[in-house]
Amino acid sequence: MKKFTLCLLTAILGVGLSANAQIQKGNVMVGGNLAGLDLGLSGSKVFSVDLTPKAAWFIEDNIALGGYANLGLKTAKDAATTTTYGLGALGRYYTGKDTEVLKHGRLFGEATLGFGGTNTSRGGGNTNGLAFSFGPGFAYFITPNIGLETLFKYNAVAGFGNKGYQNNLSLSFGFQIYLPGQRTINKVKGDVK
Repeated sequence: MKKFTLCLLTAILGVGLSANAQIQKGNVMVGGNLAGLDLGLSGSKVFSVDLTPKAAWFIEDNIALGGYANLGLKTAKDAATTTTYGLGALGRYYTGKDTEVLKHGRLFGEATLGFGGTNTSRGGGNTNGLAFSFGPGFAYFITPNIGLETLFKYNAVAGFGNKGYQNNLSLSFGFQIYLPGQRTINKVKGDVK
């Protein structure tokens, strides 16, 4: 049993030692991004947070398709409250090979398309409808299956409400876990036999 466990761990580590192994066809990415965190400890009592959980499957090497959800809140004492939400599809494309600056890092582009809204209380702008975003990002793999990332995106909502179009630029930080797909699991099982 001890020998089997050691062989299994060695095989799994061998499969995932390069940044390329995480982004192979059949693997799964699960995680999320955090943007605009502000706990407002000063007199303004501002609270702001934007969470975006994601899941994607690699349909080809370097190409992932999946879904996302978004929920954001920005409020301050004696001021308007803004809520954002969204649900839709996402796509990612990872470029080239490991970057020269950081051997375990990859540049990627991400785009989303779905339904969403931005609504501000106290007579502010409200828009609900088609939500889309796109932008570049960088993922640094701290372990073979865990990536820390930063993402700079253009976000927009077009549709119904008293404001037909709202947009912004955001910088978010994320944490993704890259899980082996069935193909990788079968390969490890075959290598152990």
